[in-house]
Amino acid sequence: MSAPAIPEQDHAELVAAYRAAQQRAVLAAERQAALWWAALDGRDLSGSWLRQVGPALVRLLTAAQLLAAAPAQSYVDGMVRADGLEVDYLPGASRVAVSSLTGVAADGRPLDSLLYTPVIRTKTLLGAGVTLPEAMLAGQMSLRRIVASEVADAGSGAFGVAVAANRTVTGYVRMVRAGACSRCAILAGRWYRWNASFLRHKRCQCYGVPATSARRGRTTDPMSFFRGLSQAEQNRRFTAGGAQAIRDGADIYQVVNASRSVTTLDAYGRRVAATLEGTTRRGSFYQQMRREAELRSGQRFARGAADIESGLSRFRLHVPRLMPGEIYRLAESRDDVIRLLRRFGYLT
Repeated sequence: MSAPAIPEQDHAELVAAYRAAQQRAVLAAERQAALWWAALDGRDLSGSWLRQVGPALVRLLTAAQLLAAAPAQSYVDGMVRADGLEVDYLPGASRVAVSSLTGVAADGRPLDSLLYTPVIRTKTLLGAGVTLPEAMLAGQMSLRRIVASEVADAGSGAFGVAVAANRTVTGYVRMVRAGACSRCAILAGRWYRWNASFLRHKRCQCYGVPATSARRGRTTDPMSFFRGLSQAEQNRRFTAGGAQAIRDGADIYQVVNASRSVTTLDAYGRRVAATLEGTTRRGSFYQQMRREAELRSGQRFARGAADIESGLSRFRLHVPRLMPGEIYRLAESRDDVIRLLRRFGYLT
């Protein structure tokens, strides 16, 4: 039996609570990252990074990613129940494995590699003659942007997995906060299917609201967003010429899209997004694939040196671990998406 529908005010409360939790995770991580950056020795940037600051930042960011990802499933399920509906998961795929979305960057690279880039930027600036305080400040700002983006990406990644896994959810509506840029403003209120990745840029101000058959979701007209800004803010976000064109009646979508540059990157012939996280011998994905190979073949693979000495061969992982967004793009059906999310460790 369906649960009684919760008033729209309670829908808004669920959304507001989720948004607040995401913002708290981002802001807390940014502040702590800045404190760790201040602990760097400007006379020995790489040394002090390796000894203390780098590992501490990796731990900090991993914990913050977990904090941002953890509320996603309860948020999505809560919105479903608020619509008077029941959640619907396949057996064995009913829990978002939030830990699989942490400890790795959104583009699949290791966190330590990504977090070191502000150090490289600082060194580059110093080499160009910039003073140490100025270079360190630039490095800190770069670090804060990285941390904020990766924490938010973990949250939106978990949201996407929860939306895809709960088959009662038909899609989501992209919503914007007051600080949204022009690129996001034209997406305000747009409805996306359950398998559409939640695309973000650095410092993105957007968030998602789950939709069901009982409630498509509250929408926002991009022009309403535009008209709600002061003229100065319109000019800042859409450029003076673009904002004036929109005020004169130009299509807001055409104005924004005309100002965008397109970047394409090629890899593996078709551009697949994969991660190395969990693919080492001690990694959860590697061990999962090894167990499956043993079940299929009836052969036991080596766990350590003693097994190798006894003649057992080591398992070779030949399957790249896809990122959730790549799964949405490649899968042919919803059940296929859920199967792959489970296979690659995003659902348990």
